[in-house]
Amino acid sequence: MKFSLVKTACAAAILAATASTGAFAQSAEPTYKGDPSVYKVIFEDANFRVIEGNRGPGVKDKAHGHPSPSVIYNVTDCTSKLYNAEGKSVDSVAKAGTASAVPVIGSHQAENVGTANCKQIFVEKK
Repeated sequence: MKFSLVKTACAAAILAATASTGAFAQSAEPTYKGDPSVYKVIFEDANFRVIEGNRGPGVKDKAHGHPSPSVIYNVTDCTSKLYNAEGKSVDSVAKAGTASAVPVIGSHQAENVGTANCKQIFVEKK
């Protein structure tokens, strides 16, 4: 489990390093606006926003960003390919029941390259 967290965090860090600056991340639509067919706000108050992401096998979401640091919880196993704005990609394997920190990330896309649904919960601090 620890290895999966490190691997996911490293993939996110590589994507962030090659794809974003704070200003660029702020200009990319957040997940729930960038691709509402994949990301749904399931709770929001003055302090937090909780977003559910569902990508079926073969689904590549639309370009979006993460304008603030957040935490991601993997409800299911997720085998993904993450693409930065320039089209460079990194592979990510996240196991169900794991969580990791997500830094500010500029415009990118995620593709479910696995054979099962990928369900994740994002918790963003406002």
